[in-house]
Amino acid sequence: MAAPTNAEQTQLQDMEEDEARMEEKEMESDEEEEEEEEEEGMRVENSDDEEDDSSEDEKENEAEIQRLEEQLSINAFDYNCHVDLIKLLKQEGELLRLRKARQKMSELFPLTEEIWLDWLKDEIRLTEEESNREKVYELFERAVKDYICPEIWLEYAQYSIGGMGSPGGIDKVRSIFERAVTAVGLHMTKGQSVWEAYREFENAILSTLQPPPGRIPRNEEQELIKTQLDRIHTLFRRQLAIPLMDMEATYAEYEEWSEHGVPEAVVHQYKKALQQMEKCKPFEEALLVAEPPKLAEYQAYIDFELKEGDPARIQITFERALAENCLVPDMWSKCTKYLDRQLKIKDLVLSTHERAVRNCPWTMSLWKSYLLALERHGADHRTVSDVFEKALNAGFIQATDYVEIWQVYLDYLRRRVDFSKESSKELEELREAFSRCLDYMKQDVEERFGESGDPSCVVMQIWARIEALHCKNMQKARELWDNIMTKGNSKYANMWLEYYNLERSYGDSVHCRKALHRAVQCTSDYPEHVCEVLLTFERVEGSLEDWDTAVQKTESRMNRINEQRAKAAVKEANLARQEEERVEQRRKVKAEKKVQKKDQKGTQAGEKRKADQEDQDEWNKDLAPKRRKGNVENTTDEYMETETGLFGKNARPKPSAGLKKAPPGHSDAAEKQNEDKPELRDDCCSVFISNLAFTLQEPEAKLKALFESCGSITQVRPIFGNRGVFKGYCYVQFESLASVTEALKLDRREVEGRPMFVSPCVDKHKNPDFKVFKYNTSLEKHKIFISGLPFSCTKEQLEEICKQHGTVKEVRLVTYRSGKPKGLAYVEFADETQASQAVLKMDGVEVEGNKISVAISNPPRRNPNEKPGSSRPATDMMPRQNYGSRGKGRTQLSLLPRSLHRQTAGVAKVENGTAAEKIEGTVNTTGEPRTLSNSDFAKMLLNK
Repeated sequence: MAAPTNAEQTQLQDMEEDEARMEEKEMESDEEEEEEEEEEGMRVENSDDEEDDSSEDEKENEAEIQRLEEQLSINAFDYNCHVDLIKLLKQEGELLRLRKARQKMSELFPLTEEIWLDWLKDEIRLTEEESNREKVYELFERAVKDYICPEIWLEYAQYSIGGMGSPGGIDKVRSIFERAVTAVGLHMTKGQSVWEAYREFENAILSTLQPPPGRIPRNEEQELIKTQLDRIHTLFRRQLAIPLMDMEATYAEYEEWSEHGVPEAVVHQYKKALQQMEKCKPFEEALLVAEPPKLAEYQAYIDFELKEGDPARIQITFERALAENCLVPDMWSKCTKYLDRQLKIKDLVLSTHERAVRNCPWTMSLWKSYLLALERHGADHRTVSDVFEKALNAGFIQATDYVEIWQVYLDYLRRRVDFSKESSKELEELREAFSRCLDYMKQDVEERFGESGDPSCVVMQIWARIEALHCKNMQKARELWDNIMTKGNSKYANMWLEYYNLERSYGDSVHCRKALHRAVQCTSDYPEHVCEVLLTFERVEGSLEDWDTAVQKTESRMNRINEQRAKAAVKEANLARQEEERVEQRRKVKAEKKVQKKDQKGTQAGEKRKADQEDQDEWNKDLAPKRRKGNVENTTDEYMETETGLFGKNARPKPSAGLKKAPPGHSDAAEKQNEDKPELRDDCCSVFISNLAFTLQEPEAKLKALFESCGSITQVRPIFGNRGVFKGYCYVQFESLASVTEALKLDRREVEGRPMFVSPCVDKHKNPDFKVFKYNTSLEKHKIFISGLPFSCTKEQLEEICKQHGTVKEVRLVTYRSGKPKGLAYVEFADETQASQAVLKMDGVEVEGNKISVAISNPPRRNPNEKPGSSRPATDMMPRQNYGSRGKGRTQLSLLPRSLHRQTAGVAKVENGTAAEKIEGTVNTTGEPRTLSNSDFAKMLLNK
């Protein structure tokens, strides 16, 4: 076969290269197809995952929505539940259900500015499609009634401008703007925006009236332009007469806009308003920098405006305060009281009262004022009755609140009755109301509070007096008083005398005598007084027979009373004697235990001294040969190795098992901690730190780093035992007294898992009445006590739960000294009302599976004879020897000879009644121990 030529070889090579390139392209195309398929698959998977996630979120939200709706069906007054439901429905875009939820909430509560604005904006979007603006107008009218909010009024005016093309649209816009400037135009900081919007609207109308350039306006057009210019001039003048922030800019704008300058009258009003604004400026600046709720700042502002005496400014200041403190009953009470007594404008007064009870429905005094205001301004009977029924369902905190609100309503019904007529519809309604009131107290109030709230039966007394005085129906009055006495009031003298006075005024002498005879037999608190009244009555009106009967009954009754009192006195004396015997018995038992314990300690100490003496004798025997050889001076520095370690001049004992040995240098500090110069210590600039862990490493450095933020530190003195082990407490001394206050704020700070106790450094011997316990032990109405908390609950979690019911000032979890929680806590609110609401809403709530109990804080009173953390009374404790301001530490050395210790012990035995000899020269002529001198000590040592 012939070999291929060069051309054929080249052609073959080209063909092979083309085939190779084709194969590469095919492989690349296959790879691209595979990648596209993989990407498509991933996109499908991602879209599926996104759809799954969104569907899961929707299911979760729907389940949460259903749960909230069920909860509201049980308790429609759960404010937070309403808010959460509205947020979820808005997130899901359920506009119809959202509208329904907002409607229900607005029927029960006034809505905040934020909720109203969101609702109004949503409704505005819906009405653009429906072309129905009247519904939005109605919604705006409801919104401006809840609170005085400039933003809502501005939104209302802006929305009305959109309908100015309809018939009467411009007049309607002007009407809304006029109402807006009347309501919020005096607002010092936000009123200016409403005035400016009003002027811009009028300027826009003026621009539409101007003729095109080059054309002279007709007479009619000139009249319209002049009228419009007058409107704008008037708006400028009205605004410049009101003290508003940044009113200088408004004055400059008027100067520029006006062709003829600013009139003198306007300049005079402007300067006067400017002076008023300067007076108000400090109060506005205080509000600007203050933290909510700003009650003190608003109260100061209101007091200032009350002194100035401008009713419009007083009202707007109250409204501003109420907008930020809508749940403070005292603020509503002050506002309504001012309106009732000063302005007396019916629509304004009644609308404010209505807003007050909607914001604070649990406050009985607000409902009481509302009912009186309705009657004062001539409201119809149906309206007053409806308001009263709402008050009964408001959920008052005390049983007495229901009694008082019933009394207000019954007084109103009594004033409607015309008693000149024998019978009338109003009288029957009054009697039915009295009967219903008694049934309500017996059933509803007693079932809820465990008491009727009216133990003296005041309501029945008033009813009886009305029947006797106005209706001349003494039979009904006597029936009512019989019922009053059967409710446990027959033992009280004042109740019988009240009934007797009623009979004296509207009854007859026969029933007066019966009432007094019954009083003598039943009264147990002041029987002498009742007997005296009976005798006085018979002396004035009775016969001799009546007098003899009265004397006999009163004497026999007083004899029985005296016998009962004598028996009670004997019984009380016996109980007191038994209690004294029990106390004496306990004291003897404790004294015997102390003596036994002291004897055991004495026995152990004697054995120890005997062993030490034997060791000393053996050591002296070993040293005797060395002394004879003249090596005594060398033996004093020797060390002897024993089974317990080194025994010599500089030897230190080993730390006890279970405790870490102190770092190098701390043993020296333990020996020298009492060698510090006392004059360098200053208790006034020091704090005492306790409850630290014994295992705390380098306490001095750690505490110095912890307290250096409080101020310059002079020294940190940790206390160590005689074995060099940290004792868990120390003293921190600062350079200035101000640093002590800052250091005390670190009390209960956790240090290595334990709460650190920080207290003032006070000498208890010089100040025995000083109390370290800093918390109140009496009733605190602004603070709640929570029990049953899970041990895992943190301070932050509890604060998050409580702040839903008011402003939380402090949360304190109660722990053991080791730092472990007890499941108890104290939470302090801004005022009593918030604390009461928290008790109502939180009691019985589950927290992490635990059902908590919540009550107003009322800690048990501490025994003044007990120390914090101790259950032993101070009277049972042995008197302690005074060793100075710090007490005698375990590391202090005793410089008293042993012989003197023995003699002192002998004296002690004599004092306890045992036979022992008195040491010669240690007592004076009166038998009392005298102070020993140096020569006395020397004599005792020589005799020994």
